[in-house]
Order: sequence, then C-alpha cells, then structure tokens
Amino acid sequence: MTILPLHPAEHASPDALRAFLADCRAAAVKDGHAKLASISLAVEALDPLAVLESIFDPGEPHFYAERPTLETAISGAEVAVAHEAQGARRFTSVQHFIDETLEHTIAVGDVDAPFGGPHFFSAFAFQAEAEAGDPFPAARVFVPRWQVARAGATTTAVANLLITAESELGGLAERVWRAHGKFSRFRYREPAAAEEPVLPNFSTHETGDYRAAVAQALARIQAGEFEKIVLARAIDLATPQPLHPLRVLNGLRQRFPECYAFSLANGRGQSFIGASPERLVRVSKGVLETEALAGSIRRGAGASEDAALGASLLRSEKDRREQRLVLETITDRLTTLGLKPEFPALAGLRRLANVQHLHTPVRAVLGDKVRLLTALGWLHPTPAVGGTPADVAIARIRALEGFSRGLYGGAIGWVNARGGGEFFVGIRSALVDGARARMYAGAGIVAGSSPEKEFAETELKLKAMLDALSA
Repeated sequence: MTILPLHPAEHASPDALRAFLADCRAAAVKDGHAKLASISLAVEALDPLAVLESIFDPGEPHFYAERPTLETAISGAEVAVAHEAQGARRFTSVQHFIDETLEHTIAVGDVDAPFGGPHFFSAFAFQAEAEAGDPFPAARVFVPRWQVARAGATTTAVANLLITAESELGGLAERVWRAHGKFSRFRYREPAAAEEPVLPNFSTHETGDYRAAVAQALARIQAGEFEKIVLARAIDLATPQPLHPLRVLNGLRQRFPECYAFSLANGRGQSFIGASPERLVRVSKGVLETEALAGSIRRGAGASEDAALGASLLRSEKDRREQRLVLETITDRLTTLGLKPEFPALAGLRRLANVQHLHTPVRAVLGDKVRLLTALGWLHPTPAVGGTPADVAIARIRALEGFSRGLYGGAIGWVNARGGGEFFVGIRSALVDGARARMYAGAGIVAGSSPEKEFAETELKLKAMLDALSA
C-alpha cells in the first residue's frame, strides 16, 4: 500500500480531492491496473451502529461488529471491491485478493489511526462449499465504500473508491466531498412513527427432531466413530411485518455487551446477525490470541446460586472433557504451524447474561512466517462448533441436523492493511430475511450427554435471540 503525505483535513477542498483522484487515475493508466483510493479522517465521536442504521439500504451489503465492553465498533456499507471463493483453498484465495488489492492501494489521511485505512470484511461459511440456495457464499471478502469505526474516544471515517483508467472523477469527488461534510457533522436520522418497533406475533417451526439427532450422535460416539460432535437447531420464525436487522442487533448489543454484536448483509435483503461469545482469532502487533470455549450452564437468580452453578460447571467431568477436547485441538493446530501456544493450566468461567461457559485463553507469538488468515484456516472450525476428530464429525453434521448451516458456526471478521485483524465464530445468531428469520443454537455432544439436557441448553441460547427479535 502506498501512503501519500497528504492530509485531507489540511487540504480540505473539492479541488484538492479531485487532484488526488486524478493522481490515482494517472497511476491506474500507467500500471494498467485499477487503484483503490482510500481516504481516512478522524471525526467527531460517532456511534457506528447508529450511522449504519441511518444509511441502511437492504439493497447494499454491509458489515458491523462491536465489543461494547471494550468500546470498539466498526461498520462498513456498500462495496468498493469484493471477492468470493470456495473449496479447501478459500482462505488462501482471500489472502491473495487482499495482497493484490493492497499492492494497488493509494492511501491518504489518518491511516495510522485506530481502524484507519482500508479494511477487508470477511465471512467464511461453516462448510468449504456453499449449498444451492444459501444466502452467502463459502467465502466472501469486500472493502466497503464507506467505513466508520470507533476505538475508545477515537472515531475514524474511511472512504474507499476504485479508480480505473476510465473513471469519471467529477461524480466520485462530489460523492466523497458530500460524505466528508456529512461525517464531519453527522446528523442521525429520526425514526418516523411507522418505524417504531412493534411487538410482533411470531409463528415458529423447527427443522428436524433435535433430541433424535442427539441420540443418534451418542450412539455413534459409543461405537467409537468420534469423540465429540456439535449439533445445532434451526428455528424458523414468521412475523406479520418485516424485521429491521439493525434494530434487532441493537437489542443484542445492549443485552450482551461482553459479546461480539455483528451484522453481515448480502445486499439482497438478507442479514446474518448475532451476539457471539467466542473469539476465533485476533492478531495485533505480532501476537495471536484465541480461546477454548465449551461446556455450559445457566446463570443463577442470585449471587449464591450463580456461584454454585459456576462451581458445578468447573467440577463437571463431562463439561471439562468437552472443553479439554477443544483446547487440545486448538493448541495442536497452532503447534503444527510452528507456533508455541501459551495458556493457563486450569479453565476459568466466562459469564454471559444468560449462560456461563468453561473458558481458556490461548496466545502465541506469530513470527514472520504465519499470517492471520493462515492461522484462521487451520483453526476453523474448532471442535467448539464442529467436533473431534474434525473430519469425521463434520462429515456427519449435515445429515444429522437436516439443514445447511451457511454462516452459522463460520468465521466472521476483518483484516486491516497492516495484517492484523480479528475473527469471531458466527454463533448465537439468526438469518433475517424480511418478515422471516431463522435462529440457530447448538450444543456439544460427548459421552455423558443426554438429549433432554442438550435440548434445554439450546433452548436457553435460543431464548436470547427470540427476546431480541420480539423487543
């Protein structure tokens, strides 16, 4: 990526903007290759979700992810450049697209600010191949035309434009200049009376028989086919009026501030939203962070009951075994990459609003040879959403569940221009499509599991999404 010593705030005029874009077009002509022009600017404090809702268009792709307790959020709308891939080499294909795009990127402004510069928003489905009718491909990455992100007290707005030898610069410059003025003094759209949330009356339908699927899985475990398999439920809902995915998401981020609140729209009216508790991988300043999250129990009504339930989970042989399988697989895969994972000897508790899990953080120094997407391709899917051994268990999931997972259990996140980024697991989620939604929730099945207990665990997880959809 080429970074020019030109700051938009110090050269804030339509003429300066057109001159920069003209330089980008001249570079495109000279190299015979389109250029991505990226303009970053620190602006007044903004709420990225409110900004995204104000410009929301169901006919345009968008991306949103937030960790409220960490005061970080990033959003992007529309598409400057995009790429899709499938198959076993989809992570490599996406990395190649990122590298090629950055080779032809010209950036100016607050590129070194938190979330400055172009970001590559990415989603990898659970399976390497998409099924017919899936709303999202097996892998998709895009750089948004408009990006707004917040890190603590710093808000950074980024405009990304694809400039070709034939680009008409007048219209592009006008759009960016209007956006510059808008984000410098952003005014949130006031909802009309007809847009006020109304409690809908739901009808629901479940795909398959979850208890029967768990019983079949236990029989296969007893036969020695695999040690663990994660089975999910899919509940279809129909409402008398369309659901607004970003308003549902707002309810999730308020209720689960310790989770990744996320929304990914395909530009055809469908959005995959959720509040995921599970980080898949984060890379910053050469250090990789991931975690083993498995084993569940509900929260208590009071402090004493809550502590007793947590202690029970920590003592549970079945849950500790399930969590250990996840941890061992993660550390083995990182070791295979030549990394030296570090983690505490004993699992702790990760407490969410409605459930608590066994949790072990894992970190490793990356070095120069391993990149974020390389590690992601090795880690996904972890036994927390797949099973052990992975190839055997994953091959059985589709037939036992009876539906295509799509992005459920997939990897969702972003890569920045410096090679850092963060991905989380697409769980505790729903696919919103107008007046319909499909909710997902799963549980890990190991020896000692019971169909009734696993059904109850998924009910607890599904209730959080149902409450958000009906709020």
